[in-house]
Amino acid sequence: MNIGRRIRCLRISQKRTLQEIADICGFTRGLLSKIETGKTTPPVSTLTKIANSLGVKVAALLEENTQTAKTVFVPKEASHPSKGIATSKGYFFIPLVADRVDKTMQPYLFIAKKGSVEPQPMSHEGEEFIYVLEGEMKYRVGSIEYTMSAGDSLYFDSSEEHELAPLSDKVVYLAVFTQPEQ
Repeated sequence: MNIGRRIRCLRISQKRTLQEIADICGFTRGLLSKIETGKTTPPVSTLTKIANSLGVKVAALLEENTQTAKTVFVPKEASHPSKGIATSKGYFFIPLVADRVDKTMQPYLFIAKKGSVEPQPMSHEGEEFIYVLEGEMKYRVGSIEYTMSAGDSLYFDSSEEHELAPLSDKVVYLAVFTQPEQ
């Protein structure tokens, strides 16, 4: 899976410059160039901003073979951690059902390790739902910080600044993002 190559192909097919997309996303041309060349793997919030700027869903950046079927079954082997993406922010994510493009939500499985996650607030358009499967973490939304453990969930407007900090050695959680209609 080469996210950077897909972003570059979409951008070029739309006859748009690195600077134009970077300006829309609110980050530097250099960062977008690093993403396109595979020198850095962006967090989901950055992928969401790039997808929105290109007028596509995040799924279009994650998978080449896309489906339009109404029901998509994904066997557990397809969502194995080896299918995931390690970000430059210190966490790992696995896009679930990434190959269906015409969906209104995108589920991810996240794995974050204590001491590895780079503290950095994020925000992006849409809404987000989080369900902790294993471990414990602090999750800040706006000015409120929540201590979450297995079985806890959180739903919020993801345009509000948010960030996580693992408290246990490893935290595993499901996050479902919605993306505004293009």
